[in-house]
Amino acid sequence: MKSKFFLAAASTLLLAAASFAADISGKWTAEVQGRQGAMTTTFVFKVEGEKLTGTVSGRGGDTAISDGTIKGDELAFNVTMNFNGNEMKMAYKGKVAGEEIKMTRTRPGSEMPPQEFTAKRAKE
Repeated sequence: MKSKFFLAAASTLLLAAASFAADISGKWTAEVQGRQGAMTTTFVFKVEGEKLTGTVSGRGGDTAISDGTIKGDELAFNVTMNFNGNEMKMAYKGKVAGEEIKMTRTRPGSEMPPQEFTAKRAKE
């Protein structure tokens, strides 16, 4: 009887631990291919529960993250940039693996192929 109780308790703890969001708060950098070649992109993430906020920075300056979520080791967010009055939305999805996040960036409604890159935690 005791072993069934301990087995159930251990299983519950493992499931609870798996549901916690990865701690990605802080600064991350990636080399992302663009029209003008590779460019360093900086991500500053803030995590509160499953809510992900922060900024994405590149040649165009800082842009706020919207609709951000993080569940376990998977994250997703959007960024809407403005170029001379034209808005462009980019959707990001990623999977955390230690000190790296393997990410995919797409432009919804566009025929542009997805871009894959890896962000690494910045040494501060």
